[in-house]
Amino acid sequence: MSHTMTALSAALPLASGWSVHSLWMRRRIETARRDPLTGLWTREPFEERARKSLTRWSQRAVLVLDLDRFKAINDTLGHAAGDAVIRETGQRLGRWAEEHAGVAGRLGGDEFAALIPGYGIDKLRVDLFMLTGRLGQMVPFEGCSIEVSASIGAAYYRTGNGDLSTLLRRADEQMYRAKQRGGGWRIAHRLSVPEVGTVNGRRDGRRGTSGVAA
Repeated sequence: MSHTMTALSAALPLASGWSVHSLWMRRRIETARRDPLTGLWTREPFEERARKSLTRWSQRAVLVLDLDRFKAINDTLGHAAGDAVIRETGQRLGRWAEEHAGVAGRLGGDEFAALIPGYGIDKLRVDLFMLTGRLGQMVPFEGCSIEVSASIGAAYYRTGNGDLSTLLRRADEQMYRAKQRGGGWRIAHRLSVPEVGTVNGRRDGRRGTSGVAA
């Protein structure tokens, strides 16, 4: 009995050490999958989590957003100011997504995405109006304030209406249309072919039937 207790006592610190090491490794891995500037998920882990969420919600909305006139901020105020705008935008979007039980990520540059459960197209309109206002608040930087705005595209859908890649593309198309019209947001709530074909949210000149957007 004494030998057993002695062996157990010797094993406990080792087991505890492995537990701490495993926790440290998990945190290191998670940190590596986070965007260091905003704290949001990078593209691959965002898409992994978004795809899992598709199986749990009967109605959902996929969002893609892009900052307006971001190049001008970098060119006139410098990259540090641009980083401040990216950081604040990502954090604002991340908090908004958490409040809506969703997930958000930074796709790269000044482009972001989010997935939230949907509770009807009218509520989504209100949510996008609120998000636009939140993202449009001034960003403080070195004693001054930077004016910021974003163009947002959303694909609202029900179960079986498409995979994540398709929905991100639809949302990106609507984002680009919103940007062409000076910003704000647009919603695609039917997965039909858009009026002007796009590739990665950009025109390619192909025409099809009209897509439905709000």
